[in-house]
Amino acid sequence: MNGLHGKLADTVGERLDQLMWTPFHTRVTLVLGIGWLLDSFEVSVIGNVLGILKKLWRITDVEASAMVTVWLAGIMIGALFFGYLADRFGRRKLFLITLLLYSTCTVISAFSPGYYFFLAFRFLTAIGVGAEYSAINAAIGELIPARSRGRATALVMNYWPLGSILAAVISLLLINLLPPSLGWRMAFGLGAIVALFTIWARRTLPESPRWLLACGRRSEAQAVVEQIEARAPRFETLEYTSIKANSPRFLDQLLELVRRYPWRLALGVMLDFTEAMGYYGIFAFLPLIVLPRAHIVDTQVPWFFLIGNFGAFAGGLFVVALLDSAGRKRTVTVAYVLAAGSMLGMGAATLSGSAAVVLVAFIIVNFFATMSWISAYPTFSEIFPTELRSTGIGFSVAAGHVGAGLAPLVLVEAARQVSVMTAFGVLAGAYLAGAAAMVPWILWGPEGCGRSLEQLVETG
Repeated sequence: MNGLHGKLADTVGERLDQLMWTPFHTRVTLVLGIGWLLDSFEVSVIGNVLGILKKLWRITDVEASAMVTVWLAGIMIGALFFGYLADRFGRRKLFLITLLLYSTCTVISAFSPGYYFFLAFRFLTAIGVGAEYSAINAAIGELIPARSRGRATALVMNYWPLGSILAAVISLLLINLLPPSLGWRMAFGLGAIVALFTIWARRTLPESPRWLLACGRRSEAQAVVEQIEARAPRFETLEYTSIKANSPRFLDQLLELVRRYPWRLALGVMLDFTEAMGYYGIFAFLPLIVLPRAHIVDTQVPWFFLIGNFGAFAGGLFVVALLDSAGRKRTVTVAYVLAAGSMLGMGAATLSGSAAVVLVAFIIVNFFATMSWISAYPTFSEIFPTELRSTGIGFSVAAGHVGAGLAPLVLVEAARQVSVMTAFGVLAGAYLAGAAAMVPWILWGPEGCGRSLEQLVETG
């Protein structure tokens, strides 16, 4: 940046970063965090009712696994393309549209007459969830003061384990109290009701002033900053008739990222690939190999996930405390190394065949795996420039989730062809690869703790 635009960008960024924490920032954290809770709820609830759907629709294991496959495909598409759209049309519009897409499709899913109808709307729901990854992470970083950005972003994402806990509780209640054919539908419907209230709450949030400025809409950017400073209950911006002049096409935006920020993009992809392979891998591996060996029956599975997710919540809170004190570099690297060690511990627990030992190991795995991904997202979300931020996040998530898709296949084959411990070694290796990706960034990349987004782009 240079000239008047650069000076104005510095002024807008400085004014946002110098603000003390206000009810506005609490509101941003809350309404964006509930979106992550709903995303997690949607991911978790299917795991709790999958056994029921298999029996109701008489589907095979391969057909059941397709529900996971289409989900991951939808996440990738949503993160990639809606990330670009958030950079072109704005954060606010996208985090309203994405939640509307999610709530609509999950309601329709609840009325599914059969397997293929459900599969189609699971895919569409996942697109909405993937889109949330890009829009929310871009918006939260651009609205929160620099001194609090790390812990606020981590706090928003710590709604994820809360969503998993909620899914387990609701599944236990509805599945046990209602007929199976009705209970699973009610579970999906409740998630959609919460989503509709969240859409209403998000309407009160403003557009990102940094994004407005990047689009050349200077008067609107300054107007929003003034309203944030004045703690306005509602936000009004100037009327405009056109989107950003010479808006780049999708491929042009990606090529710009690759050309100008290849190492930053590589870091985002590696951090997401390795944590997604580890996180999704362990949750795919549990019902296939781990739980049967520990003699945990289907009716006990929701309890297992419910208890285990308290470990995830604790790990997320630990990251909230660390990111703006210990810094991004140390927090991410240590979290990935400890997650690798916990995977090996989970392997040893599985070989013991003890349900209690496996549960304790799962709590520990959840603690460090959640530490890893919650520390990773703020780290790679803040290193892209405003006009490319959401696209960069979306590409990192989309490419990274290839690891999530590969994990079940690789792990099952490793367990069958070699040993269970080898499969857990693969998971540990994924996390160690993520820690290794941090080494160049530790040596030459900027530390995001306490620094403005503008400084991070100009450095390194």
